[in-house]
Amino acid sequence: MNRIIVVTGGAAGIGRCTVEYFASKGDRIYFIDNNQEATLALTERMHWKGLNVTGYTGDIAEKQVLEDFARRVLDEQPQGIHCLINNACLMHGGILEGCDYEDFLYIQRVGVAAPYMLAKLFKDHFCGLGSIVNISSTRAFQSQPNTESYTAAKGGITALTHALAISLQGVARVNSIAPGWIDTGAYHDDNNYVPAYTEGDIAQHPSLRVGEPADIVRTIDFLCDERNTFINGENITVDGGMSKLMVYHNDCGWTYRP
Repeated sequence: MNRIIVVTGGAAGIGRCTVEYFASKGDRIYFIDNNQEATLALTERMHWKGLNVTGYTGDIAEKQVLEDFARRVLDEQPQGIHCLINNACLMHGGILEGCDYEDFLYIQRVGVAAPYMLAKLFKDHFCGLGSIVNISSTRAFQSQPNTESYTAAKGGITALTHALAISLQGVARVNSIAPGWIDTGAYHDDNNYVPAYTEGDIAQHPSLRVGEPADIVRTIDFLCDERNTFINGENITVDGGMSKLMVYHNDCGWTYRP
């Protein structure tokens, strides 16, 4: 389709699936990831297939890295970009263990500050009406213990989405996607991955399956489609219906084990 698409966290998981999908459609992809080995491997694999992909290694928690990355993209594409996919984030525990003050702030820099900064760096460089898609999570709305750093980041990017949508009206549409359980294993381990979830893991979902990265990428594609310009400032949950399931002790086979 010859669009210029920027992706963060593009070397593995949902991000890698995003890079591969849009590159296969003929789009020009620039992605950034902090894993140098995975970034080089994906870039080489895409080039071998004749696809137009540039990988950039860096930590998006750092402002200078974001500025250098955006400058690299715009130096090569002075006409601007079409879509920005803010995918990168990571888990680092919470209040019970594993997450001190600096750890917590780091996750917010990756998961909220970096998407904000990239939107700022590219806001004057969209081709026509651009599209920004932020990857949130159902954890923005419900939680498990010891997930405060990640949950706060996902809550932050969900709120950032509707704020940016208002500020950037006429410049770019801004939407977010809240994935549920997405099995990304095959996009981390090419050769040896075997799903480890149980029959119960599958059956608990109203859709009767665990999600795949392609489920999220197809939603990204939908939100980037210029025919869908009336969708703006929205969050779309893609979780197989799991967050709509009302659960009580001893209901529908569920048992609470404290």
